[in-house]
Amino acid sequence: MKYDRIGEVTNIQIIASGKGVNIRSFLNRKFGRGKWRKLKGNTLIKYDNGEIWLVELHWYEAHGIGKRMEKVKYRLKRQT
Repeated sequence: MKYDRIGEVTNIQIIASGKGVNIRSFLNRKFGRGKWRKLKGNTLIKYDNGEIWLVELHWYEAHGIGKRMEKVKYRLKRQT
């Protein structure tokens, strides 16, 4: 389902970096060589159907390349 971020990403934590990133070779081929890290954080999103949720996002990031492959991992709390 499509969504738009409506808030800042908070509580950002590094899950994996360097050789700990399992799909590092794929990321290097698709987006370019870099020091890849997997991160997570919380933010508010609004789905196309109008629902607003506090969610946990996961994404990959490398210096000079930026944030790639953002994914909603968990829906934490529905906002009313």
